Amino acid sequence: MSVEIGKPAPDFTLPKAGGGTVTLSALRGKKVIVYFYPKADTSGCTKEACGFNDALPEFEGVDAEIIGISKDPVPALNKFAAKYGLTFTLASAKDDDTVERYGAWVEKSMYGRKYMGIDRSTVLVDEQGIVRGLWRGVRVPGHVEAVLAAAQKG
Repeated sequence: MSVEIGKPAPDFTLPKAGGGTVTLSALRGKKVIVYFYPKADTSGCTKEACGFNDALPEFEGVDAEIIGISKDPVPALNKFAAKYGLTFTLASAKDDDTVERYGAWVEKSMYGRKYMGIDRSTVLVDEQGIVRGLWRGVRVPGHVEAVLAAAQKG
């Protein structure tokens, strides 16, 4: 399964850094940026997370929530958030199929070895829970700005 622009975003309830859970459908009435990243506290994932964190005032200005999802366990997310002062939601899909349902679990290759992992990708969900933006195979430079521009438009 995957997500498509113009279709409802698959709902999820995931444990989050700091305790408790986050449920996509509970955020109806707000825009939600759901982004998938391979591993907390790695260089690319840190740059992306810090970029979203630095842009939080602009995202809040368009009534948008940010949720970063990886398969890291919650203790790793807590450490990641504390180390870099991340104040948006980090959620763990360690024991859940959310990454797969969003089409972000893909075959990757490194040094000729194939393995399954998270494709750095982002989904913009509108106030009614409909997918309005979709980025796959994300390169970090300029990505936060592109997502913010899309959130500001719609």
